[in-house]
Amino acid sequence: MDPAYSVILFTSSSGAGYGLLAWLAFARISGTWQLDPTVAVVACLVGLVLVTIGLLSSTFHLGHPERAWRAMSQWRSSWLSREGVLALATYPGALVFAAGWVWSGIPPNVMTIAAVITLALSLATVFSTGMIYASLETIPRWHNGWVVPVYLALSLASGGLLFTLALAASDAANQPALILMVAVLLLSWAIKWAYWRFIDQQEPASDTGTATGLGHLGKVSQLEAPHTSENYLLKEMGFVIARKHAAKLRRMALNLGLLLPGILLVLAGVSHGMYQLFLLSAALLIGMAGIVVERWLFFAEARHAVTLFYGRSL
Repeated sequence: MDPAYSVILFTSSSGAGYGLLAWLAFARISGTWQLDPTVAVVACLVGLVLVTIGLLSSTFHLGHPERAWRAMSQWRSSWLSREGVLALATYPGALVFAAGWVWSGIPPNVMTIAAVITLALSLATVFSTGMIYASLETIPRWHNGWVVPVYLALSLASGGLLFTLALAASDAANQPALILMVAVLLLSWAIKWAYWRFIDQQEPASDTGTATGLGHLGKVSQLEAPHTSENYLLKEMGFVIARKHAAKLRRMALNLGLLLPGILLVLAGVSHGMYQLFLLSAALLIGMAGIVVERWLFFAEARHAVTLFYGRSL
């Protein structure tokens, strides 16, 4: 499919934002890391800003952005609606959770409840985003059990890179914490690699013969194009990326999203002060570049079933 920049920004930005909120909430609930209260508030607000940027950018892909609010009315049957409802429901708890770091008027038990709600709704929203694509039977490369784990894992990975900056600013970015983030990166990209292997080995459930109903007569091939010029279906649904280019971009995504950030995290584990902060900032920027490449490929490699009528394969 034709990768829309608004959707790439939406899934990358909101995924990182929800991932950051999830890590901050987990830190508060578990007590594993002691964050500076001011740093924690700023980090929470950064997470909410990223989420907001992502949600707003998603409306740019709509024909009538002013009607986006209507999408939430179909939450009983639509994962897109559920995502919108969950996204909005995250804000109240997250704002209470953010304020609780510095405002003594919020009791500790309320702060803990807000953290639990923030963690649960952040992960649920990312889950719903993945299900928007995984539920589309017309796109076999999305309609599988790997898509949702990919979205959750990469959200925690990108949010984790942001979280390391909060740890460093709180003087809590020790070796165990950074080793954990390296492990999260490894796991997330291992899941993504498994997704790529799956779609490469996936047997198409249909072909031009079954799509046209003429398969029983023999091999079906296209005599001539159904249109003399490109139309909406071909532009939006028939985008094709060459296999060699896809392979190159996959390597780029892995190098930027996993290899280089992992090396920088290891180096940061034996560093301190501004040098550590610089290494973690570089890991974040490079890692997010890898996420953007991965997300572009996610859409570019997808093939809609309608293209079977144009003589193309799934």
